[in-house]
Amino acid sequence: MAQWTSAVGAAQLARQLNSQSRPTGPGVRKPPAYRALADGVRLLVLEGRVPVAARLPAERELAVALAVSRTTVAAAYEALRAEGFLESRRGAGSWTAVPAGNPLPARGLEPLPPESLGSVIDLGTAALPAPEPWLTRAVQGALEELPPYAHTHGDYPAGLPALRQMLADRYTARGIPTMPEQIMVTTGAMGAMDAICHLFAGRGERIAVESPSYANILQLMREAGARLVPVAMAEGLTGWDLPRWRQVLRDAAPRLAYVVADFHNPTGALADEDQRRALVEAARSAGTVLVADETMSELHLDDEYAMPRPVCSFDPAGSTVITVGSASKAFWAGMRIGWVRAAPEVIRSLVAARAYADLGTPVLEQLAINWLMSTGGWEQAVSVRRAQARENRDALVAAVRRELPDWEFHVPDGGLTLWVRTGGLSGSRIAAVGERVGVRVPSGPRFGVDGAFEGYVRLPFTVGGPVAEEAAARLAAAARLVESGASSGTETPRTSVA
Repeated sequence: MAQWTSAVGAAQLARQLNSQSRPTGPGVRKPPAYRALADGVRLLVLEGRVPVAARLPAERELAVALAVSRTTVAAAYEALRAEGFLESRRGAGSWTAVPAGNPLPARGLEPLPPESLGSVIDLGTAALPAPEPWLTRAVQGALEELPPYAHTHGDYPAGLPALRQMLADRYTARGIPTMPEQIMVTTGAMGAMDAICHLFAGRGERIAVESPSYANILQLMREAGARLVPVAMAEGLTGWDLPRWRQVLRDAAPRLAYVVADFHNPTGALADEDQRRALVEAARSAGTVLVADETMSELHLDDEYAMPRPVCSFDPAGSTVITVGSASKAFWAGMRIGWVRAAPEVIRSLVAARAYADLGTPVLEQLAINWLMSTGGWEQAVSVRRAQARENRDALVAAVRRELPDWEFHVPDGGLTLWVRTGGLSGSRIAAVGERVGVRVPSGPRFGVDGAFEGYVRLPFTVGGPVAEEAAARLAAAARLVESGASSGTETPRTSVA
């Protein structure tokens, strides 16, 4: 019986390996070809871009794809077996593994288990602790309103009518007239995106995505069988590159496009109104459904910040733009309430399809969010959240600038993340070594398509004060180990950063 659970094709593995740059120039010692290949595969496994228990290509196939000799591939596979990163059996092939005692690499950005929080600073998840006393008050308010619903079946595939009306009213107050029939409540923004992808983008369909983009959404789309079409962001935190978007929408004709206009995850970029209007027009002309993720929209961190109008304001009927919102970033990640705003016929289709997925969202959590929004508690809780995020951002920025002066980043005006260029070091190596020195950080390739952004890491400002200072100090220690080559005992791959 085969021990592998998935397979990696030769062409795919070759692309991932070729994305790993190595230092060149006078005085740089070049490792043997087999050693470089083994190090590259091991890094992909440690980073999680090649899953554990994935069958690797046959030696001859990979040799052709990489334009190297079969002997080189055979020697690399033998080195990986000796180090515990590869297992083989005659007739079953070779599949990836991790040595005993090594943690399995996370495929997404799963939070650390509570028992690990005392020894590891977790910068893997962009989420803050719950704002109190508002969480407790919301749950208490929900319990008071629960009895009438407890006498019903409890299944509300489109969401509680009261919460749908509340969300519709909030869009109307923002200048976008909205009916409850245009709202579906979901189990978080991920639940919303899963429903949208299954309705609009069947297996093999193209989806245009920002590059970089939110890692968990990219993985969701991959697992749905979508073909991702990356579109590079504009330089700095200036939003989208509209000429590139127009070209992709025209030439690739994607069924869906997914964007985060408000404090983009991971870069923190904010698209202005002209960009929003132009992208909606381009999507409408191409026949592409534009999904606008608003989960960060309320996390502007400067007082009296003038936010651009929402993307859906340029398509109020919802024929081109589908909006996704969530309580998870603005309020608390443990409150798994999201929503979709779209044309009524789209909402009806999403609700019908949901009968084969999760049926509906927990009633008690919907009542809690409705209580917050109807009492003014939402605005007060979000104000607390902004103040906390702003304080953390400033502390983390100061600590990283002091400990890692060669690292480059723009300070965003909102959201929860810094997108950091790591001075030419491999973000994947920093992430791997960071686990050993007590700081968990996701590397840039998690947010790209096909291994891009090796020279970046994402740093959420979810810790502040002395913890932020200690996190930066541990990152600096990891960077020193990577630069010295102590992370693997071989030369450290660097990236050429333009």
